Amino acid sequence: MATAPSAPAAADARGPGRPLAGWRLHWYTVIFEADTAAGRAFDLALIGAIVASVAVVVADSVASLHARFGTLFYVLEWCFTIAFTAEYLVRLACVRRPLRYATSFFGVVDLLAALPTYLAYFVPGLHTLIDVRILRLLRIFRIFKLGAYAHEYGALARALAASRRKIFVFVGFVAMVVLLMGTLMYVVEGPDNGYTSIPVGIYWAITTLTTVGFGDITPKTDLGRLIASLMMLLGWGTLAVPTGIVSAEFVQQARGREQTTRTCHECLSEGHLPSARFCRDCGARLPPYRRDGA
Repeated sequence: MATAPSAPAAADARGPGRPLAGWRLHWYTVIFEADTAAGRAFDLALIGAIVASVAVVVADSVASLHARFGTLFYVLEWCFTIAFTAEYLVRLACVRRPLRYATSFFGVVDLLAALPTYLAYFVPGLHTLIDVRILRLLRIFRIFKLGAYAHEYGALARALAASRRKIFVFVGFVAMVVLLMGTLMYVVEGPDNGYTSIPVGIYWAITTLTTVGFGDITPKTDLGRLIASLMMLLGWGTLAVPTGIVSAEFVQQARGREQTTRTCHECLSEGHLPSARFCRDCGARLPPYRRDGA
């Protein structure tokens, strides 16, 4: 009969592996956990750096700002690149399995956050083969790093995943409506009024249902205008449905368990409730739980 793996082995199998002791454990707690004062301060500082670096990339794409502050943007870009590189290397040093973290989603995003700047610097030929702005666009991947530092992103992902079937049914209903209404407008208006095919009618139905209304194609007949009016009214109610579905899932999660990054110092499993006194995996006594300001 096979025996169950030990708690540390089970915890290590779930991710890149938490260090057992020493400075690596200390930095792991600061970088990967958000419930401590040091972890919260690190996350806030990193979020600020991510937002600022993306703002620099966006501002540098404006020709007038680039002409005036191009040198400043260049210096700031290298400062952010060096900072994100140091953060990436520390993350790799903190885990027991660096390769597993490096190949994970956020590990790849961390690498993409710094890599384009080095490519543009060390491979000058890229400036002649590829417009350097293409490399700068890759730096926008830094914005995805925000998802690793805010619990709300995880809550949104869980709410969307929990409501995916309802959203799929809703999208199917919308697709059926735009297909029927687009076909109807093709029959009512006809090619003489710009509805040259059923796909054109579907395009009109989508822009009308979503209240975008580009105006490049409009009904000319009275019956067509009546159908368009019904589509506009239907669009108001349709747009509210997915919002209600996701909001209901948020409410259900708010009534559930409170998620934390609290870690057991013995087996290093995380996610314990604030009120827990013993580890759910190994049974060791947990240290007192404290929040910022508690």
